[in-house]
Amino acid sequence: MHTDPGSISGSVLSSISRDLSGKNAGDILQRVADQFKGEIVCATSFGLEDQVLTDLIIRQGLQIPLVTLDTGRLFPETYELWERTEQRYGIRIQAFFPLSSSVEQLVNERGINSFTQSVEYRKDCCRVRKLEPLSRALKDQKAWICGLRRSQSVTRQSVEAVEWDSAHGLYKFNPLFDWSEDDLRQYIKAYDVPYNALHDRGFPSIGCACCTRAVRLCDDVRQGRWWWEEPEHKECGLHNRPRH
Repeated sequence: MHTDPGSISGSVLSSISRDLSGKNAGDILQRVADQFKGEIVCATSFGLEDQVLTDLIIRQGLQIPLVTLDTGRLFPETYELWERTEQRYGIRIQAFFPLSSSVEQLVNERGINSFTQSVEYRKDCCRVRKLEPLSRALKDQKAWICGLRRSQSVTRQSVEAVEWDSAHGLYKFNPLFDWSEDDLRQYIKAYDVPYNALHDRGFPSIGCACCTRAVRLCDDVRQGRWWWEEPEHKECGLHNRPRH
């Protein structure tokens, strides 16, 4: 669904936002599952947030399919968690891979690690390995769910429970928008939710192995992502938000 952003009035978005106001993550998931039945997916990259969302969806018996983007450069620990999550919940998470022809062209023209050369080249790599596969994952959907939180980084401090994703022409729901890192940890411990072993080795945010490193406890959650770039640039494009 690629609706003209102009056709979605601010009043419609405000109405949905008011309806979700004061609701907890489980309530938000239940409401959007009912409203967008058969036309909504939850995107997971197997981070703490995504594992909590997966557990909530399965625990509540919600009909929300899970999708993931396999960039081809993920950590071995991420693949292990992927398998463990499917086994734990008895589900299959649908994978979307980058187009092989696009990856070949990118690598053959610029080299295997061109993403380190400039922000522009890094974003091109993300476009090939993440954005294009995401567009296929969201095709024919009216909404998607992800684990954005306000406390994750300076680029996400104004995240709301629901937003209009103008790039894909659908609603984006962030049920954990106001959760803290401690909230995530407490939930995972309480419900014994499987999580990536790298989180216990100083990796609060985990992406591609070549673009992620461990950080200190005092560092920003996303400090280890694209560490050679300035904080305001540290988005891959999946969650670009309008600037006011």
